[in-house]
Amino acid sequence: MPLTILLSLIAALVITVLGVLPGCATAPRIAEPEFEWPLPDRWSVPGIVADSLWWEGFATEPLRALVAEALERNYDLREAAGRLNAAAAQARLAGAPKWPQVGASGSGSRRRQSFIGFPIPGAASQVLSTTTNNYGVSLNVSWEVDIWGKLRAGEAAALADFMRAEANFRGANLSLVAQTARAYFAVVEADRQLQLATSNLEIQDLNLRQIRLRYDEGLRPALDVHLARSNQAASEAVLEGRRRRLDLVTRQLEILVGRYPAAQLQTHGELTPVEGPVPAGLPAGLLARRPDLVAAERQVAAAAARVSEARRALYPRLSLTGSGGRASAELGDLLDGDFGVWTMAANLSQPLLQGGRLRAGVELAQSQHQQAEALFAASLLRALGEVEAGLAADLYLAGQERALRRAAEEAIAARRLARERYVQGLTDVLTLLDAQRRAHEAESQMLDVRRQQIDNRIDLHLALGGDFNWHSAGSVAGAR
Repeated sequence: MPLTILLSLIAALVITVLGVLPGCATAPRIAEPEFEWPLPDRWSVPGIVADSLWWEGFATEPLRALVAEALERNYDLREAAGRLNAAAAQARLAGAPKWPQVGASGSGSRRRQSFIGFPIPGAASQVLSTTTNNYGVSLNVSWEVDIWGKLRAGEAAALADFMRAEANFRGANLSLVAQTARAYFAVVEADRQLQLATSNLEIQDLNLRQIRLRYDEGLRPALDVHLARSNQAASEAVLEGRRRRLDLVTRQLEILVGRYPAAQLQTHGELTPVEGPVPAGLPAGLLARRPDLVAAERQVAAAAARVSEARRALYPRLSLTGSGGRASAELGDLLDGDFGVWTMAANLSQPLLQGGRLRAGVELAQSQHQQAEALFAASLLRALGEVEAGLAADLYLAGQERALRRAAEEAIAARRLARERYVQGLTDVLTLLDAQRRAHEAESQMLDVRRQQIDNRIDLHLALGGDFNWHSAGSVAGAR
């Protein structure tokens, strides 16, 4: 039978089976996760009406350059990209068994056979033998008909795994941007703290010189000199601690952007207050953009599809195979249709005794589905808590920064007045040193709180999965 007739028969059988499939099976249905607590329409902490984007409040040109460098060179992000590529390949592998598998083969052999005991007439010393050649070429087709949807369920699970890997990759991008921004502002704050500590040491050096001069003139007791020396040494210790802190955070930032951690990155910036309050009325649906929630929801979908796949493994399997080609003792005959050979077969198998393997597979898939649902619910609850905490912290830190700013202004004025009064002999050295200590601590705390404000705003964007605008959000459990 010609090869074209064989292929036509197989195609007709495929079309017939495909026509029957819609009545036999449907694609696996993925259930929506359920929760014991309702999702809020709005957050419990109110905001002030305003508009803010991901970078508008604190982005600077040096930070943008560092973020771009991190996205290009960070090795953790490259690892996440590799996992995404692997998941894409796995999804393609899972979808392949749905389709007929076609392969071509060719063969050639040469055989010599001797017939011992059959002498050749006129050549009694020789043995009768024969040499034969055999050549063949064939096209082979095999297909497992997915009557019950088992293969489609496996493909759906692999596709959900790929989407989860894609969400994790987006999450890695978002997290890397946030980490780079936090590290950048940590370096900026450490640099400003170092400058502040250096300035404070200069003040203590001046104190010691002036107090020692007045002591030499007999105007001040030795106690003032000892207190001044103690404050100078303490200021030196603080300065060394600030240098160590700057060295540490600089190396951390260099690692994030893919550089060698040599503490040589130079960053000159300012801890400007965060611009603009958080907008009022942020919808909870913004969480649908969070990559970790999308990944957790896709894990639920993959687990549900694998439950369907495990259940359908209990049903009969129908496999079709066919081959057609040419076979001849002469190589040139392979082009002649008279030497055509073909086979067609159908196989229906039903698992009977598997030692409980298939049933255990169903139970395992169901347990993994339950775990995925619990993980998704826990991830969602944690995300809600992160946003609520971030919104509340934004208000508290703003009030703390305002109070510390006033405290620093008053402490600086008190330090100036205390020095004037000490020079005039109207106050003692303890008052002077205490005023200087208070001014230094207030300025240092204000820098720390400003950096916390920026970190919290970055964390809030991270918790919401992006900016404050409703442009791509949907239902939390429906991001499919």
